[in-house]
Amino acid sequence: MIEVGVVGAAGRMGGEVVRSIDAADDLHLAAALDIDDALDQLEAAGVEVAIDFTSPDAVMSTLRYCIGQGIHVVVGTTGFDEARLDEVRAMLEEHPGVGVVIAPNFALGAVLLMRFAREAAPYFESVEVIEMHHPDKLDAPSGTAMHTAESIAAARRHAGVASSPDATGRMLEGARGADVSGVRVHSVRVRGHVAHEEVLLGNPGEILTLRHDSLDRESFMPGVLLAVRAVGARPGLTVGLEALLAR
Repeated sequence: MIEVGVVGAAGRMGGEVVRSIDAADDLHLAAALDIDDALDQLEAAGVEVAIDFTSPDAVMSTLRYCIGQGIHVVVGTTGFDEARLDEVRAMLEEHPGVGVVIAPNFALGAVLLMRFAREAAPYFESVEVIEMHHPDKLDAPSGTAMHTAESIAAARRHAGVASSPDATGRMLEGARGADVSGVRVHSVRVRGHVAHEEVLLGNPGEILTLRHDSLDRESFMPGVLLAVRAVGARPGLTVGLEALLAR
């Protein structure tokens, strides 16, 4: 039985995580904290793995506390660029037995989409990413789209593929989306969406479209629970779920 604490339990994702832990036979919900609750409740409750679904402003405090107390952490909060990841790595150097999993997306289908996009990207002349979320989302582009674009760009660089062609000479600011390592990423915020991503890959005469749709937050729970069960055996920082899916 793994003793689990949820930080951000009052939020939409946090509440879904709490319900999923309650339903799991091998996990026990030892603590459910709102974003303003004292983190020392985690240690007092004997938490072994903390799950953070808070905000980019709050998550670093969770990580500092938990790593310092020897508590493994699974992070679903977005906003992690390479500088922030380096901060986490520095924290973990002083506590080599602690594991942290930071995933831009916990939906298993989204993880597979990123893998397939990375594999396909060197074979196509053009590639762009479109992500669609609800209008309450705080960041744009999404962490998933950033991770997807960076992964695609790295695969294309490794294969020696040129940047996507683009003859645009005049445009309104933002019309061509954000430039993420040379890959254009477009963000849509529309009520009714949950989390959706498309990768468009094009060659003369053909288009390959990869798309993943999360229609309910329940879709993220298998990935969250996978990370909770695995993080204790993975000291150091793991970014993304793909390493946990390796066969």
